[in-house]
Amino acid sequence: MSEPTSDKIRIALVFGGRSSEHAVSCSTAASVLEALDRDRYEVVPVGIAKDGHWVLADDDPERLRLARGHEPEVDGSGASVVVPTSTADRSLVVHEAGQPPRTLGEVDVVFPLLHGPFGEDGTIQGLLDLADVRYVGSGVTASAVMMDKAVMKTVLLAAGLPVGPYVVITDREWRRDRAAAMEAVGALDLPVFVKPARAGSSMGISKVTTLEDLEAAVEAAREHDPKVVVEQGVSGREIECGVLEGHGTEPPRTSELGECVVLSGHDFYDFEAKYISGDDEVRLTTPADVPDEVAAEIREMAARAFEVAGCEGLARVDFFLREDGRVVLNEVNTMPGFTPSSMFPRMWAASGVDYPSLIDELVSLALERRVGLR
Repeated sequence: MSEPTSDKIRIALVFGGRSSEHAVSCSTAASVLEALDRDRYEVVPVGIAKDGHWVLADDDPERLRLARGHEPEVDGSGASVVVPTSTADRSLVVHEAGQPPRTLGEVDVVFPLLHGPFGEDGTIQGLLDLADVRYVGSGVTASAVMMDKAVMKTVLLAAGLPVGPYVVITDREWRRDRAAAMEAVGALDLPVFVKPARAGSSMGISKVTTLEDLEAAVEAAREHDPKVVVEQGVSGREIECGVLEGHGTEPPRTSELGECVVLSGHDFYDFEAKYISGDDEVRLTTPADVPDEVAAEIREMAARAFEVAGCEGLARVDFFLREDGRVVLNEVNTMPGFTPSSMFPRMWAASGVDYPSLIDELVSLALERRVGLR
């Protein structure tokens, strides 16, 4: 690819990554690649292989789709991409074996379609900040804090937002006194959900209905993250709300609400239910059928969480609506699932913003944002 010769917006899509959500990220990239208006954007696809190698990827959505029996993966044998770390020269540089380095030139904005650690957690955001490169989504602090469920809950609780009971098990605590860690979990009512603190897409999550299964569940979570969060199960409906940053000094905007209902085949809304299952197993409803006053409360709480966290661009805020009518905030996702069938785009589509327009809006917000400290 040569230096840019048009007035199109140059956008680098960065996807893949080192986390267990590599395939989900590739699937997201497939959807965005397909939806981008090529009359408006010049697209530079950059894949990150599972070993962390950055490569110039093919502009081919079909190879990146996630489906039953096929988990897409970035081919790390491609031409290496070196990203800028200085404001003096913000060009992407490509290195190929036996060839002199060639420049791809600068990009106007990066869309980091990365989920999980080493991407959604502030790491790539910090790298881009070093070179004053604009990007879609939250900055370092919000990305890191909202990625870590333990820290996230501490911040949300400090802001007076309702969070369910939970226990954190650090790597040191588990290795030092496993029995004490499990005893602390015993203070929670069963069932509990055991989660890696810094993972998403329901990776490594177990529903535990008896304490005899707790140790195995913690070990399963630790395969993804040595830090584990154990949450007390909340009986109620799973309700979600999309949030978009306001332009200029405008407040955050909230979408129609969505609801996830597991119909069959799954104990909870796990990875298979989210990305592989059919309509006979999971039902996603938008708008969610809740009373107007409850919807208003959830939207207000979602916007409040977005601002408390210091989010930028976008976020999906997940709630439980208890049987007694009380609302519990579950978590804030700074880079939610982003295929057209994912809940975040579905909620905005129900709010009058279709998928291509949603992408345009996120890019516009990123280009408006100043670089450096904000």
